[in-house]
Amino acid sequence: MENAPMLFIPGPTYVPEEIARAQARPMIGHRSREFTALFERIVPRLQAIFRTRGRVFFVAASGTGLWEAAVRNLVRRKVLCLINGAFGERWYQVALANGKEAVPVSIEWGKGVRPEQVLEALGGHPDVEAITIVHNETSTGVMNPLQEIAAAVRRAFPEVLILVDAVSSLGGAPLETDAWGLDFVLTSSQKCLALPPGLAFCAVSGRAMEKAKEVPHRGYYFDLLTMARYADRGETPATPAISLLYAADLQFARILEEGLEARWERHRRMAERVQAWAMERFGLFAEEGYRSWTLTCVANPKGIDVGALNEFLRARGKVISSGYGPLKGKTFRIAHMGEIQPHHIEELLADIEEWLAVHE
Repeated sequence: MENAPMLFIPGPTYVPEEIARAQARPMIGHRSREFTALFERIVPRLQAIFRTRGRVFFVAASGTGLWEAAVRNLVRRKVLCLINGAFGERWYQVALANGKEAVPVSIEWGKGVRPEQVLEALGGHPDVEAITIVHNETSTGVMNPLQEIAAAVRRAFPEVLILVDAVSSLGGAPLETDAWGLDFVLTSSQKCLALPPGLAFCAVSGRAMEKAKEVPHRGYYFDLLTMARYADRGETPATPAISLLYAADLQFARILEEGLEARWERHRRMAERVQAWAMERFGLFAEEGYRSWTLTCVANPKGIDVGALNEFLRARGKVISSGYGPLKGKTFRIAHMGEIQPHHIEELLADIEEWLAVHE
């Protein structure tokens, strides 16, 4: 583990050795008192991280699984999908694959979603039951103004559910499930939560749980009502990823010990540092005012060879990410999330500068 590179990529992120070692604890039965005790420690910690008093669930899946859970449980027929990057597009495709009438609202990559765009789209589709939005698009480095969008929707279209992908923001940027009136917020273990991949978590509002009762064909594995019945007795419907939950139990305690506000501020400072450097040396892809706290998408007008840069960085024990999809070669991405610290950022930028001195 000591030789593993420091990951400055959108995920998986660096997992502290203490957290990784927690997975090696002896196995327990998932219908045992020991598991119920673990479950009952994790749930209130998850509620604190999601900033909710409502239901929280965890499943052995990637965040993609909870995209499916959201549209299967909470949309009977029609959903509006806000798309300003690759992951908003994927959630739209998931809705279509599950037989929903999905209305895409496509916004130029690199631009943030504005509340007025959402209201205009909803005005044209008064029978929409829910909207989907990606809070933080790691394909572009854009963080959408979720609080403002949610407030506008709740005022103008109070019956519409607000479904949020917080895969790369929860634990790294402000997000208030209850205070902002969000109905379904999902995340993955391997981003800002700095856990190994394999777990997904969600917070579900009371009105969303009521809506699920009206939706037929919710599926089997991701049925929220089944999850709730089992959760009421401290269990999960299917066999959970117990080893990963050991790690989550410890990591959630660490996150809350740091303090969510302090953690958000650390992420903000790292983003500010990387983005100031990027503006001086290259430029930024995401528009001003909508830039992520957890990942910087650096414009590459000079056409530097990101692959060659990464080979150099690997020799220094670090890895960054190339541009995503159509942005490959046009951008590169530096993630600053999870347990990455400001001194790690300084070391990374110094290494990049050393490479640029020879190759720029």
